[in-house]
Amino acid sequence: MDILNLKQEFEKSIQQFKEELKGVRVGRASTQLVENLEIEYYGARAPLKQAAQISTPDAKTIMISPWNKDDLVNIEKAVNESDLNLAPNNDGAAIYLKLPPMTEERRDELVKIVGSVAEECRVNIRQKREKVLDQLNQGKKNNSISEDEFFKTKEDIQKLVDEFTKQIDQIKENKEQEIKTL
Repeated sequence: MDILNLKQEFEKSIQQFKEELKGVRVGRASTQLVENLEIEYYGARAPLKQAAQISTPDAKTIMISPWNKDDLVNIEKAVNESDLNLAPNNDGAAIYLKLPPMTEERRDELVKIVGSVAEECRVNIRQKREKVLDQLNQGKKNNSISEDEFFKTKEDIQKLVDEFTKQIDQIKENKEQEIKTL
């Protein structure tokens, strides 16, 4: 794997990190909070957005209207098993999720969640780096790359990791500010 491919892999990790953070919402109800919840859908796992219409009738409520009413139970189960800490209200036609008012405790909890997701992204990047470094070490052992090329590439990889780690930290700080100020 070359540096360009590694950079693309890192960019995918950052994009996934941003997507996960979209689910961490404060203040207002957002469909992004639940649209990627995995539910049992016709014998397979699928994101909720493929099985239901998700809307926000008001600023504190998310309404989930499944295409098939038989899926209400699966949706309710997915919400209960998620880390959203929301109680689903099933009226037989749709599920309503009322977002609780933001307390200081909930803000602190969300900040911890953001930190945890950021750390997962950092670990993912470090794992990809280690995989490439293992390949690089193998190339050095096989004498397919020179000593100078080995150290230069290793240095370039570390610069790339540092650059993406800074991006993760910046995104994390921005999200934490959003949580604390709303």
